[in-house]
Amino acid sequence: MATMPKAADQKTKLLNRLRRLEGQVRGLQKMVEEDRACDQVLTLIAGVRGGLEAVGEILLESYLEDCRANLGKTDTNQIIETIKLVRR
Repeated sequence: MATMPKAADQKTKLLNRLRRLEGQVRGLQKMVEEDRACDQVLTLIAGVRGGLEAVGEILLESYLEDCRANLGKTDTNQIIETIKLVRR
């Protein structure tokens, strides 16, 4: 299995996105505690979902780049299973 992205800027980008998502999830908790309107909560949930999907896409791209670099050494089934994980 491929590891996390090797480029420092890619890793920083991922960590920044994850920190932003962490703050959004905390915001969701607070919104529920404060009995905020459902449409506001659902809007933030959609944002969190989109953010997680973006992180998954970045990781998938890194994984596929690693596979391309190691052509012949990577099991095709492993690549397919990894792509399925992102698409769930």
